[in-house]
Amino acid sequence: MSEATVTPIGSLPLPLRLLRLYGGLALYGTGIGLQVESGLGNGPWDVFHQGVARWTGLSIGTVIIIVGAVVMLAWIPLRQRPGLGTISNVIFVGLFADAAILLLPSSGNPVLGWLYVALGVSSIALATVLYISAGMGAGPRDGVMTGLVRLGLSVRLSRFLIEITVLAAGWLLGGTVGLGTLLFALAVGPLTQVFTRWFPLR
Repeated sequence: MSEATVTPIGSLPLPLRLLRLYGGLALYGTGIGLQVESGLGNGPWDVFHQGVARWTGLSIGTVIIIVGAVVMLAWIPLRQRPGLGTISNVIFVGLFADAAILLLPSSGNPVLGWLYVALGVSSIALATVLYISAGMGAGPRDGVMTGLVRLGLSVRLSRFLIEITVLAAGWLLGGTVGLGTLLFALAVGPLTQVFTRWFPLR
């Protein structure tokens, strides 16, 4: 699609932007729940969330909310400004993740487990595009990355440093790392790019 045919985010009707925002957050939380229930490995941040949950006895969703709020404190020295999407991200992703974990049956065999992983990674990729295309503020974790980019680091390096740190910490705390984690790392970026054809970003 040529740039001339891409609709600027700010020109989208507000109800459509809100639908993309909250639909994306619901889908993101569901994707997290699918990966957790697969038992085959989570994305880097969710390895950390699960590890903290196991140490504290809190639900994963509650940990996601708390970590999101704490991470936003790092926005202050990085001079990042939250939006409606940022605050909503902190609250709703964790709620939807807990709901998905509660409602989904645990994967009792590898076939179902890998189906969960595939659906989870695809859901998170599509959710990312929906959330970004709403144009209502970066997620709390992504805001740290963009803040580091403003300080001079490349996007690739800042994302790598953040995700390898939370992955290692989560693994040490007992979060699940496995082939599902590897698949997430390899597939979520290309899938996100594919989904931008449906919801072009500007």
